[in-house]
Amino acid sequence: MNNATKVKKLLIVEDDADILEILGVIFSIEGYQVLLSESGTKIKDLDKLKPDLILLDIRLSPAGHEGEEICERIKGCPETAYIPVILLSAEANIRQICLNCRANSYVKKPFDVDYLTKKVKEMMED
Repeated sequence: MNNATKVKKLLIVEDDADILEILGVIFSIEGYQVLLSESGTKIKDLDKLKPDLILLDIRLSPAGHEGEEICERIKGCPETAYIPVILLSAEANIRQICLNCRANSYVKKPFDVDYLTKKVKEMMED
């Protein structure tokens, strides 16, 4: 397969199993190779996975903002800083969190599926 027809790879990190499954189905239908992670553990394998984009929930457990910390690590590492990250969250201050951890963009929950798929497509084309 040449680069013109390469299937884009999307890593989705979301602790809500139902949302994770739904997003997986939606983006598979959209034609992406989808990798799912409920806890964020796949982040440590980014060099092997090589996703073209990461959808990252901010609140991965009741304890706090693990997603924000994951994003900071991704963006702070020269080997992964180029990977676009879209934060997903219902947090009121998601814009500021996005700026703080250097995410490329964010989508507020509850999200409109059409808006989210359009945003992912736009960022995959950049």
